[in-house]
Amino acid sequence: MSEWHQCKNILCIRADNMGDVIMATPALRALKETFECRITILTSKMGNAITPFIPEIDEVIACDLPWIKSTESINAATLFNLTDKIKEHRFDGAVIFTVYSQNPLPSAILAFMAGIPKRLAYCRENPYHLLTDWIPEKEPLNYIQHQVQRDLDLVAAIGAKTNNDLLSLTAGETAFQSACTKLPALNEQGNDEWIIFHPGVSEEKRRYPTHMWIELGQIIRKRLKKKIIITGSSSEKKLAETIQNGIGGEAYAAAGLFSIEEFISVIKAAQLVVSVNTSTVHIAAATQTPVIVLYALTNPQHTPWKVSSKVFPFPVNEKLKSRNEIINYVNEHFFNKVVPMPLPENIFYAVAEILYTEVKPKHHHETTGILSL
Repeated sequence: MSEWHQCKNILCIRADNMGDVIMATPALRALKETFECRITILTSKMGNAITPFIPEIDEVIACDLPWIKSTESINAATLFNLTDKIKEHRFDGAVIFTVYSQNPLPSAILAFMAGIPKRLAYCRENPYHLLTDWIPEKEPLNYIQHQVQRDLDLVAAIGAKTNNDLLSLTAGETAFQSACTKLPALNEQGNDEWIIFHPGVSEEKRRYPTHMWIELGQIIRKRLKKKIIITGSSSEKKLAETIQNGIGGEAYAAAGLFSIEEFISVIKAAQLVVSVNTSTVHIAAATQTPVIVLYALTNPQHTPWKVSSKVFPFPVNEKLKSRNEIINYVNEHFFNKVVPMPLPENIFYAVAEILYTEVKPKHHHETTGILSL
């Protein structure tokens, strides 16, 4: 494993969504600091949207892979072309980041075919020649740890470490000013006058009921007089407008309004973010913005990392549950208790507690319920 210290051109494969890429940033930093290497990340087209704002990344190869969930139609020619492109980079090593329910071997085959001499990943079965550095997969059968820690432990196996394990994102100095020109309510009386709601989801099973978002917003408006900025993608405009109309005055639908960089800056400026478990939660953690997560019981290892937070778990409809047997194992052994849908009134008390208690020390990490890791 000491041969990794000679690797100066490393490919990191994290071919998932934006949140997954953000959670890998401490591990990327560990590789960069330890080996003084150039980092190229292979990620999905969706994951690529966040990469310009991650300082540890030097170059990106964006491609949707057939073994990762995608809306793209992918054929064999795409993989052959990708293999040729990877070959051209002459990488010294490849680090494959996965969640415990993913199989790393398709990515390992890609790296093997591209001629990358060193290949590291967790794996549940013996990979033989596909991996030069095999870390036996012990999750979730023996334990479950946070995804950030999982990624850090992976690279630590080859000697890569960092003293800074926080998530990292950067945005330009003018990004927030640009966001304010699009939504003047952000800058009318300062950020202590507004909070963010982020209700949109990439998977239906993660959705918190719309009428409960509205009820929560009404309580916050009545008791705290805070403005509510409802963010989301362009495809979530209707949802944001429905919640805005339901809450009434001083609620603003901003779905599709901001660029990624502006969105990062708005979250950084916010006093508090209330969100479902999506990439917005990890952007909040990276900007050290307190966050409340309405957390569908899907991936318990993706809670907010080292930021002031409250987690409210809620159940996933039986019809929407994953067909992945590893995830089902976790559901049966860790999520087998009946969890009621969190009520807006209870969420409100968490909002008030975060907003009106003393400022907590930086890097404080707090969760509630069964998702504490």
